[in-house]
Amino acid sequence: MQKQKMKPVDILIVEDNPGDARLIKEVINGNKIQCQLHLVKDGVEAMNFLNRKEEFTGSPRPDLIFLDLNLPKKDGREVLAEIKTDDNLKQIPVVVMTTSQAEEDILKSYSLHANCYVTKPLDLDQFVNVVKSIEDFWFSLVKLPTKE
Repeated sequence: MQKQKMKPVDILIVEDNPGDARLIKEVINGNKIQCQLHLVKDGVEAMNFLNRKEEFTGSPRPDLIFLDLNLPKKDGREVLAEIKTDDNLKQIPVVVMTTSQAEEDILKSYSLHANCYVTKPLDLDQFVNVVKSIEDFWFSLVKLPTKE
């Protein structure tokens, strides 16, 4: 399958684990898509970024959000609920990427309209492959809505 030439995309990574955040960024930066990565470390920062408040007044609207569930200050489930009930944000695809394999977290995430739920592998090579697969799917196969 031939990849389309794409305009640069903005990806918001909501992740409090510095190692996981660094690895996600390295994998995405190592691929061929042109993108701008934005990292926030808790749920409050995530909502400020998305609503362009405080230090994020000039933030772009992301094309995709990687969202961890277990975040400080504001839980990822709360962030997901706020995104998916906001008419200005609900079209942004949200990939829940978390260590939780709990059925209740999976069900809750989908009931809050997560676009997909991925459990972070503990193995480094598997982690890299998962991130590459997510990126390939969302930026090679899927047609995303245009930015506002």
